[in-house]
Amino acid sequence: MAMNVASSSGGGGRRGRRKPVVAEINVTPMVDVMLVLLIIFMVSAPMLTVGVPLDLPQTQAKSLENNDQKPIQMSVDIKGKVFINDAEVAINELVPKLKAITDARGGLEERIYLRADKKADYGTVAKVMGLLSGAGFKKLALVTEADQG
Repeated sequence: MAMNVASSSGGGGRRGRRKPVVAEINVTPMVDVMLVLLIIFMVSAPMLTVGVPLDLPQTQAKSLENNDQKPIQMSVDIKGKVFINDAEVAINELVPKLKAITDARGGLEERIYLRADKKADYGTVAKVMGLLSGAGFKKLALVTEADQG
């Protein structure tokens, strides 16, 4: 006959041999979240730099060379509103605000890019160009899209 005899060492055999507590931070979930955020920002970043939404006319003109400095962009939307970069400006405040910006950057020789919606009122675009020319700005470029046809 067989008998089970309990050992007198405390029973079970695992009581005295516990693993020490691990005091390290598990960074794997944090790395996963950071990679997902990186991908989201990489995809959404080009969409954030659009500026004023315009439907530009298409031409076969060649593109201008870029300099290191971010150009001043003026926009005229379909409703006739005028923008300097992304800030709306009243037409009577256009020249003083633009002169303040160009004085800090490069004076009247600063290149200004004018973007106008193809359905914008021609009179408004001509008025903006006339104001800029009358104020002494010499480098005005019209922005268009490359012709797809």
